[in-house]
Amino acid sequence: MTLSIYLSGEIHTDWRDQIIAGAKDLDVQFSSPVTDHDASDDCGVAILGAEPNKFWHDHKGAKINAIRTRKGIEEADIVVVRFGEKYKQWNAAFDAGYAAALGKSLIVLSQDEHQHALKEVHAAALAVAKEPAQVVEILRYVLKGSLPA
Repeated sequence: MTLSIYLSGEIHTDWRDQIIAGAKDLDVQFSSPVTDHDASDDCGVAILGAEPNKFWHDHKGAKINAIRTRKGIEEADIVVVRFGEKYKQWNAAFDAGYAAALGKSLIVLSQDEHQHALKEVHAAALAVAKEPAQVVEILRYVLKGSLPA
């Protein structure tokens, strides 16, 4: 059984790489949003033309990014959403809600200090992990039924 996994959320650390490397022996396929921050912010104006107003600049980019995000979440068996420490990821919360609304299996990666702010997101998740390695162990268990050594 191949699992399709969408990795959403924080883009400032290597958590995605850690999960992908840890799952290299598992039958999984990964997808994610564009993680180049500048490309993600500027795709709308780079493709559709400049906007003098920052709202419309961001609006164009958000809509184009949503094409990729919606497809990735809709086609995923599991959606992993990471909430980082440094920035508030409102888009990650939106992605988690969208995944939950679609009935997707949701795994949230977050730290204790955000527990209260994310209580509704955590309630929708099937697992709340603190480390990328825990996500890998969840995937291993789901696919192979084996527990960590």
